[in-house]
Amino acid sequence: MTKKQNKMLIRIIVTFILFVVLMICEHTGMLDPIENTWILFVIYLIPYLVIGYDIVYKAVRNISHGQIFDENFLMMIATFGAFGVKEYSEAVAVMLFYQVGELFQGYAVGKSRQSISDMMDICPEYANLEVDGKLEQVDPDDVEIGSIIVIKPGERIPLDGVVAEGESLIDTAALTGESVPRKASAGDEIISGCVNGSSTLKVRTTKEFDDSTVAKILELVENASSKKAKMENFITKFARYYTPIVTIGAALLAVLPPLILGGGWGEWIQRACIFLVISCPCALVISVPLGFFGGIGAASKIGVLVKGSNYLEAVAEMTTIVFDKTGTLTKGEFKVQEILPVSCGKEELLELAALGEGYSTHPIAGSIKEAYGKEVDLNRIGQAEEIAGHGICISIDGKEVLVGNEKLMKARGITCTPCEKAGTIVYIAQSGIYAGAIVISDTVKDGAKEAIRSMKQVGVKKCVMLTGDGYGAARAAAEELGIDEIYAQLLPGDKVEKVEELLAGQKGKEKLAFAGDGINDAPVLTRVDVGIAMGSMGSDAAIEAADVVLMDDDVRKIAQVVKISRKTLRIVKQNIVFALLIKALVLLLGAFGVANMWEAVFADVGVSVIAILNAMRTLKTTD
Repeated sequence: MTKKQNKMLIRIIVTFILFVVLMICEHTGMLDPIENTWILFVIYLIPYLVIGYDIVYKAVRNISHGQIFDENFLMMIATFGAFGVKEYSEAVAVMLFYQVGELFQGYAVGKSRQSISDMMDICPEYANLEVDGKLEQVDPDDVEIGSIIVIKPGERIPLDGVVAEGESLIDTAALTGESVPRKASAGDEIISGCVNGSSTLKVRTTKEFDDSTVAKILELVENASSKKAKMENFITKFARYYTPIVTIGAALLAVLPPLILGGGWGEWIQRACIFLVISCPCALVISVPLGFFGGIGAASKIGVLVKGSNYLEAVAEMTTIVFDKTGTLTKGEFKVQEILPVSCGKEELLELAALGEGYSTHPIAGSIKEAYGKEVDLNRIGQAEEIAGHGICISIDGKEVLVGNEKLMKARGITCTPCEKAGTIVYIAQSGIYAGAIVISDTVKDGAKEAIRSMKQVGVKKCVMLTGDGYGAARAAAEELGIDEIYAQLLPGDKVEKVEELLAGQKGKEKLAFAGDGINDAPVLTRVDVGIAMGSMGSDAAIEAADVVLMDDDVRKIAQVVKISRKTLRIVKQNIVFALLIKALVLLLGAFGVANMWEAVFADVGVSVIAILNAMRTLKTTD
């Protein structure tokens, strides 16, 4: 508990003791000799002010600022009314139990926030900068790209970088939810926010602090609560109109019946006070945001950042999910599987392909150069023309060489037999003659098959895969994974077009999600209902554009987030229905004089506590 909550607890205990003593005195007749109502008023005013002075102060302050209709105002007017009709004990009881509910609410909100504020603890306080062989503790903001920083065992990694020296185990639990540390050695990339485990590391920074992983995560966490779900916006608007309506209704209930029916002012004022206590919308305005906050917290526990409760709501309604293939469902680790020469030998075909890809940094080019196994002689390479989405036209030893996909061969009028092998097919032609093809395949990610199966189990109707690879590679991966639909040989622009078509096919409240990791996925991530990015290996552009970020690239967690979001929505709806039904019932009873102040306290504080307890169930990552 916080200091503020501890003080409130002391006030509640003191007031409760005073209240119990007064109730005993009242029921044993010890207060009967006091005939002066002003003395009784002062006696009961003491515990009332102990427990309720801050509520009265807030109500008066809000009224002075033009904000009249809130729960503080309702509590103040209701208890003042109870004092006015000489129901002193009920005035104290209402304020006491209201504050008990507020304390409980504060604790529940704190518990919910804790799961997200744990993320805020990942912010590093300093960086050990190596200057002339000596270590200086500096602000991470002051470290430039390319600087060498030293990270001692147990210290938090302050900036993204590449290990220059040393080997250690890195604890990534705060970011990814993984309990097993990851090994990091020279040449490995490491991200800020994680904790260095066993040994000292020297790291060459690759990003400034403002662009680092930890800074981006903190920004996402801080902004998460500002993006509200439709249900939250509904409750906010509802409370804005509901509170003044019930206040006016209570005023009319206190005034009209005595004027029309004659007499009985005290009884109708008491009914109006009961009406006000019952109508306080605490259960709704607290439990609904609390439920969504708990859901976001539960997702963060498993290493998934949801950028707002509106996205959590959209995930719950997701019926179709579209995956980018490479880097999302597959590892993006390409290997040459087969060399299929036609007009030359295997070694010559591989050499042409390696020279053709000599300047490229694409993973497919890397796999060809790796298979070639020799240093590429760049002096043999002349002018090159890159053809987007097709391949490259390059001069090698003065001869024109084409290296690319089947579209490139057709565009240049070269006759070739389409290769039906599973994998990415690289076609090569020299001096206008088809030379052969190289089959390169990617490996499916661990857990990708399980992820697709889990999504079907949680009710996702359709899993779609988009890829720039040929149909053979796409079909092989789809069959292995259990994908429902595939769209292959797509250019980056084609992905947006295909997603637009899929969006047009959605009905009613159905939502479409896209999961990707590359910079060319950013336009698609912003277009769909829910954009899901790979946070560990994904590009900054994709993470920026996405609505949900998987911190460890584990696609299995998408199904877990669907479960969490649907559980959250189910609990939020339960709270709305429960609160409105109970309040409507007791409001009617109060208006007809059947419900007393104790029923009113239950309809306010009791319903709030039950709704908050129910909302706290969203904090659990499993049912």
